[in-house]
Amino acid sequence: MAAKPVSKDQNKGASVMLGMLWRDKFAFVSAVVLLIIMAFAIFGPAFLGDLATSQNLRGRNSPPFDLSRGWMFVLGGDSLGRPILARLVVAAQSTMAVAAGAVAMSLVVGAIFGLIAGYVGKTASQIIMRLADVIMSFPSLLLAVVVLYVLGPSIPNMILVLAITRIPIYLRTTRAEVLEVRERMFVQAAVVMGASHRRIVLRHILPVIAPTLITIATLDFAFVMLAESSLSFLGIGIQPPSITWGLMVSQGRPYLNTAWWLAFWPGLMIVITALSLNLLSNWMRIALDPAQRWRLESRKSTDA
Repeated sequence: MAAKPVSKDQNKGASVMLGMLWRDKFAFVSAVVLLIIMAFAIFGPAFLGDLATSQNLRGRNSPPFDLSRGWMFVLGGDSLGRPILARLVVAAQSTMAVAAGAVAMSLVVGAIFGLIAGYVGKTASQIIMRLADVIMSFPSLLLAVVVLYVLGPSIPNMILVLAITRIPIYLRTTRAEVLEVRERMFVQAAVVMGASHRRIVLRHILPVIAPTLITIATLDFAFVMLAESSLSFLGIGIQPPSITWGLMVSQGRPYLNTAWWLAFWPGLMIVITALSLNLLSNWMRIALDPAQRWRLESRKSTDA
């Protein structure tokens, strides 16, 4: 009996969020685009993996919108006669896996150390923040180039090096939020009532700062994806036979004058994904902030 009101409240909250998302058309379209890309990343290799790697030299550099070789060549063929559409779908998995893994790792590690730095005390805070300053003193792409050159290009190494470069962002944000939230009345009341430090951090502070971290992670996802594409474009990222959008752009660079579509379509996918993430992040920044949410809720009365 006690679980039913919670379930109803959760369903009501989800419907309210979906309603606000629907009223913001740019954010809604962005969410749909990202869901389609995620579906490509999850199911694409299982259905199109063989087609994306099979070579057909008779169809090399096939022009786009020519269906004489089948609908899979609607976006053209690459220098080895492989359909670009199938390769775009399959490449979404590696691109999204690297970005999602790096963002998740940096979010978890940065949030944990940020909570410690903001709640424990000055000594721990100074040590952790100085380590963050050391990481931030190196340009992120330069650090990634050096580490990948030493360790070798692979998906786990790519996730590790990109996560390390992004940890200070979540660490500093979490610490600043904790320093502000811990002085609020409800946290002070929990301290007076004898709540443990673990309970205060996990039940009172973390839920308040979580929306901010989620919003930053959504925006950071686009940055990490662009960083991975840049490293793949430079030739030190994911290596063949694996496929990423950045690697496809790099492979199509020598053919820009004769077969522009080899680099154009993967570049367009990078732009569309990054733009969708930025638009959705902007919506989440408002929707998850109780002080700003009225701007989205007021659109209901305006549309009516």
